[in-house]
Amino acid sequence: MTKYILSIDGGGIRGIIPAMILSEIEQKTNKPISQIFDLMAGTSTGGIIVAGLGKKSYQGELQYSASDLVDLYQGYGKYIFKSSFLRRSIFSWLNGAQYSHKNIEDILDIYFGATILADVSSNLLLTSYDIYNNCPFFFKSWKEDRNFIKLKDALRATTAAPTYFPPKYLKVGETERVLIDGGVFANNPAACAYANGKKLFPNDDIILLSIGTGRLTNSIKYANSRKFGKIGWIKPLINIMFASGLDCVNYQLEQVIDDKYLRIQSQLTVASPEMDNAAPQNIKCLKKEVEMMIECNQKAIDKFCTIVS
Repeated sequence: MTKYILSIDGGGIRGIIPAMILSEIEQKTNKPISQIFDLMAGTSTGGIIVAGLGKKSYQGELQYSASDLVDLYQGYGKYIFKSSFLRRSIFSWLNGAQYSHKNIEDILDIYFGATILADVSSNLLLTSYDIYNNCPFFFKSWKEDRNFIKLKDALRATTAAPTYFPPKYLKVGETERVLIDGGVFANNPAACAYANGKKLFPNDDIILLSIGTGRLTNSIKYANSRKFGKIGWIKPLINIMFASGLDCVNYQLEQVIDDKYLRIQSQLTVASPEMDNAAPQNIKCLKKEVEMMIECNQKAIDKFCTIVS
């Protein structure tokens, strides 16, 4: 048999890109995404998307389409990334995260409520990093020792990007964990998804679809970088950390599974690369990026849709 795996990168507000691409796939196949894929993995904003696509209503039916999640970014992006004057000022470099955890938790509560990992319709994998125990931590819906965790808590953890949002404290069993964005080690979670897919489906062929949130265009000149001190390096270093592993994972999977692996990604050309730029004008630019990304990958998308249809 063939099993299908979906992997979605992190990228903050740029999550609208994979959400719109998945909406295109839903329309072409006339199938909900979670009925196409046997395992869905996401980091940070990618985690919100895959969790939303797998969430069931109290009646046991799928609650959100990919189009509904596009609406989440359009309708609530500015609220999630709303910051007070003090948080935007120099004080934020010295004390506290740039954005309050309250706003994002409000939205996660609206969309996910009391739903637990065990209740999703497909195998779900979310990445995070435990800074208290110094190790990666994966939320796996099929693991009985963690499938009781609420989706909104797992998503708060995987989206806790350093300097943007405070970490998420969570007690799992008897272990205390302090969790941050999985993007610090797996902003492209495709390799993690493939490794878990091989464990879940050891005797099956695997086809993996990986969707990015746009490759960054901002560069750092030598003349500027040589002047950076400890504070000056913080923001560039975070951007480098989140971006550097994307193409590495892509290369590894191309070598390992070759034609069973499809990556949809492109360079950002008109939209801001900033994860927190939720201004209406940038949302419009991100939509333009999606149109160009779909056009560049149209043959691959059509081929994939034909296979799963």
